[in-house]
Amino acid sequence: MVRFLKRSYIYLVFAFLYMPIAVLMVYSFNDSRSRGVWGGFTLRWYVELFQDRTIMSSLYSTLFIGATAAVIATIIGTLAAIGIHNSKGIQKKLIMNVTYLPVLNPEIVTAISLMILFVFAKVRFGYLTLLLAHITFNIPYVILSVLPKLRQLNKHLYEAALDLGCTPAGALWKVIVPEIMPGIITGLLLAFTLSIDDFVISFFTTGSGVSTLSITIYSMARQGIKPTLNALSTIMFTFVLVLLIIVNVRQAREERKERSGKNGSKKISPYRTEFGDA
Repeated sequence: MVRFLKRSYIYLVFAFLYMPIAVLMVYSFNDSRSRGVWGGFTLRWYVELFQDRTIMSSLYSTLFIGATAAVIATIIGTLAAIGIHNSKGIQKKLIMNVTYLPVLNPEIVTAISLMILFVFAKVRFGYLTLLLAHITFNIPYVILSVLPKLRQLNKHLYEAALDLGCTPAGALWKVIVPEIMPGIITGLLLAFTLSIDDFVISFFTTGSGVSTLSITIYSMARQGIKPTLNALSTIMFTFVLVLLIIVNVRQAREERKERSGKNGSKKISPYRTEFGDA
């Protein structure tokens, strides 16, 4: 009975979370503009979506800002994570606390702070301010994605690469980076997803003529929900779902490789001694 109640509770929670999304996806194929009437199956809202210049312009801006910010934030965040990992004592604790602050800080505070900073620096609001803002709030997430992989590394790996003739830059690029690549890719995908999803920071740091999808959807929703928004939301949800599946599959493969490697290292022939085969 207890097991049945636990399962029912889990199913109820998932139904509460995903039923609205399922309804939205179903009505994106509804031929009627009314959400209370089913007018038959159609794809015309998807056709109208790709013919809407405002939405398409916002989509291009969102993808450009998201991809550029994710790549730059991943490079900076990976180098910062390596530096933090090699730090010691109070300095390391202080930097980690500073890294956690943007993650725990409310987005509205970060957005207003960045807006005031750009006004103080007399930077014209537009693509540049939007890109800088997205890079700024993505860096801590990349750092927190890469640090666990650095902690799993053998601490003598870098020194061994130097002893074998690698330069410091060569050891970093050829030895350390491949070992922490799963964490780097996870941070890159997370930064890209967060950049696409962000509204508050984008709203306060964008300029006239520059609009992301979240800002465009907010402006259109104030005039009433159009069926094209259902189609757009369905595409975005499917895209993010595919990204999450890719990340989870990669992590599962890495875990299986690590487990198989550990199990393989333990399987030693009973006829083998430390001096060779018996």
